[in-house]
Amino acid sequence: MPTLDMPERPDLGSFRRQARSLQRAAQSGDHTALARLARHLPGDLRLAAAQLVIAREYGFASWPRLKRYVATVAEHGWETRLGTTPAAGPADEFCRLACLSYSRDDGPGRWAQARQLLAERPELTRTHIWAAATAARPGDVARLLAERPGLAVERGGPHRWRPLFHLVYSRLDPTVPADDVLTVARQLLDAGADPNEGYLFDALPSPFTLITGVFGHGELGTRRQPSHPHQLALGRLLLSRGADPNDAQTLYNRMFDADDSHLELLFHHGLGAGSGGPWHTRIPELDPPARMLRLLSRWAIQHHQPARVRLLAEHGVDLRTPYEEGGPTPVELAHLNGDPGIAELLLSLGAAVPGPDPVRDLIAAAFRADRAAVEQIRDTRPEAVEQARRTRPGLMVWASTRAPAETATLLAELGFDVNAYGRGDAPIEEPWETALHHAAGAGNVELTRRLLELGADPTLRDKRFDATPLGWAVHLGHTETASLLEPVTP
Repeated sequence: MPTLDMPERPDLGSFRRQARSLQRAAQSGDHTALARLARHLPGDLRLAAAQLVIAREYGFASWPRLKRYVATVAEHGWETRLGTTPAAGPADEFCRLACLSYSRDDGPGRWAQARQLLAERPELTRTHIWAAATAARPGDVARLLAERPGLAVERGGPHRWRPLFHLVYSRLDPTVPADDVLTVARQLLDAGADPNEGYLFDALPSPFTLITGVFGHGELGTRRQPSHPHQLALGRLLLSRGADPNDAQTLYNRMFDADDSHLELLFHHGLGAGSGGPWHTRIPELDPPARMLRLLSRWAIQHHQPARVRLLAEHGVDLRTPYEEGGPTPVELAHLNGDPGIAELLLSLGAAVPGPDPVRDLIAAAFRADRAAVEQIRDTRPEAVEQARRTRPGLMVWASTRAPAETATLLAELGFDVNAYGRGDAPIEEPWETALHHAAGAGNVELTRRLLELGADPTLRDKRFDATPLGWAVHLGHTETASLLEPVTP
């Protein structure tokens, strides 16, 4: 696992200087430097050893792998800040406004500006193939390619993307005819466009490919990062022309939503099979297809997506063995997350019945608000309660996003801190926010009231946005929870 974050503009010279600095510090007896070397090559003070340490701290198996990645970024890198910077010419500005850039400015307002600009300047697509592709204008694209066939693979526009990338990432018009989109895609593919075209956004190792752009979605939600209006037809065309279905960024962007139409299409074209395609060749550190799907199955179990769990099982994804050595099996994970429905589904699909585990059983009983079962475990196995509090201190936060309000009461009675910090998006002990933040931000009036009755502190601020629970309620437009919190929030 990497311990250092890759800079937005990775430079091999910078990494060489870091390695040289580490070597000199170790040679001078610096304890921190020696400890860093000792984790990989104890006692070796050569420059090659320092280079290996730097590579591994950035998540690469070797120094040559890091050098190779820097070269890949130089060829395929892209910076999302370009999506927020106005372009010099009107055609470039049209492309910038119309295309999904996975920057903070994505959203319907930009696309409306692009439509307005094109209405005022319809000639923009006649001489600028990137604008013509963005607007899905087959006539303009055909004429421009006839004049210069090489334009199909030429970078341009404000992002320095190739034309097919502009077509796929365009969100200009949700009513654009499918025939126009597919015709332009075929024109560009026939002229040599690569169906596996992609870029490394801000030097992150997971490529944003054409398939990524087709299916859209992401952390900003479906309103600001929607799928292409003709996602299935366009995706089917690209896959039939050689796009690799093992697209990690697509699986990530779409995991937040329960719709599985993209997975069904990707499985039909080989998702989970093969070596991972050309991007895995360029970046061997990418997860292989089987691991990508295992990670997706874990998210599905943790976030109550039974249809996805079943779909993954039908396509051979391992839903029996633990996700990491010594960790819970998928069915045990379902119980830990208070989801007996998915646990029963996994058992019906062939998972082994888990052995007795009082901590798991206690959490599962609390999450389904089974007071009698909770009290029985508490009375007969008090050590299980102590172990649960020690290993899952932020459990109240996780419960606030997926369990009934009564679960908060049960956990408080078991000694869990109602003001503990944790994460609501994954059962990971990381101090992000409190349960009250999530209840307020979700508009859950019953849980907000219950947490306040249990002693939740409305003045606490989360660790990511420095906001109170009231701030979450207001920002997310939940007036009912905001009205509960206003009188008690200074």
